[in-house]
Amino acid sequence: MIRIDQLTKYYGNVCAVDGISFEMRKGEILGLLGPNGAGKTTTLRILTGYLKPTSGNIFVKEYNIHDHALEIRKLIGYLPEAAPIYPDMIVYDYLRFVADLRGLSGEAVGRRIRELAGLCGISEVMHKTIHELSKGYKQRVGLAHAMMSDPEILVLDEPTSGLDPNQIVEIRDIIREIGREKTVILSTHILSEAEATCDRIVIIHRGAIAADGTTDALKRDGGAEYAVHVSLALNDFEPVREAFSRVPGVAETRLVRAENGALDLSLTCREARDLRPEIYRVIRDHDWDLLEFGRQDRTLETIFRQLTREN
Repeated sequence: MIRIDQLTKYYGNVCAVDGISFEMRKGEILGLLGPNGAGKTTTLRILTGYLKPTSGNIFVKEYNIHDHALEIRKLIGYLPEAAPIYPDMIVYDYLRFVADLRGLSGEAVGRRIRELAGLCGISEVMHKTIHELSKGYKQRVGLAHAMMSDPEILVLDEPTSGLDPNQIVEIRDIIREIGREKTVILSTHILSEAEATCDRIVIIHRGAIAADGTTDALKRDGGAEYAVHVSLALNDFEPVREAFSRVPGVAETRLVRAENGALDLSLTCREARDLRPEIYRVIRDHDWDLLEFGRQDRTLETIFRQLTREN
């Protein structure tokens, strides 16, 4: 459905996207993850024809972005991070305006607006002015805008940015529903959101692909690494760090939080075997008061941190 081939984009001397390549299947929900400035938005803007690549190409069905940019745009619905909606218009009037721009006419206009109002959960606000709406409802109206022409591909740039937890869940459910029929590519830096919503994840760091696969595959590819959470009734971190660093297989002891006379620690373990007995012996030998203790297998957050914090 979509093939990105050695895509590169420079802004002056700054390389925003550095020769990335990946493919998407029809009906797939792909999450594009990365820290701020990683190149996610630039990649999406090239895909939607908003920017031209410095080199490389994007293929959508039988079209390529250099020779058939208009044809590709017709296949795509795009919702940027700030939804491009007119705040002084009533929601229904705005959607009729979008329908006119998309070439819908006659009974098809009302039918499509009703379909999108139900899908995006905006039926109860159709009579309201857009500036009256919460950010969550504004995102839904923007999503209805992007879906108006019934595109085969939906591109969403940070669709849940700035939303509260309830609104995030609602937008996630809408995306999952849309993903049953459409190919969806979304960028986000909310890891739990990507894990709950996406079929596949591509992590971008400094313009290059750092990882590509399902969440389960990324966890398996990480090898034997896991973490052990330890909470101790202590104030001084350094002696604890030194003691745990002498346990073979403990690669890092990280202070997560220090408050109320307690240290919350995360021990990165790079061993196939379970190091908890040895870690517990260190705690017992030093006669430290243990508050919490447990294993935490490799998560998407630890994968993301590992891939994006290193040069």
